Amino acid sequence: MIEPAEVERLLRARFSDAELELVDLTGTRDHYKARIVSSAFAGKSLIEQHQLVYGALGAAMSGAIHAFALNTYTPEAWAKVSGGSDGRRAT
Repeated sequence: MIEPAEVERLLRARFSDAELELVDLTGTRDHYKARIVSSAFAGKSLIEQHQLVYGALGAAMSGAIHAFALNTYTPEAWAKVSGGSDGRRAT
């Protein structure tokens, strides 16, 4: 098991510009769903994007996290699917 805050910390450490939505699907801290919008995904295939995320999570992916549903987008791609928002938070 891994706390949601730790999953988020690992992801934000790798994707500092990310708009991140993380959900603990079962309440057991080992099944998560994430939507990550980051410019780090630009020019990368979907497989490469997911590999970046798995790399950010490191050892947690081979132990503490049993299942991880993942949606990754560049800000431009997210703007298209979300109806205009580029996925970045207003400051």
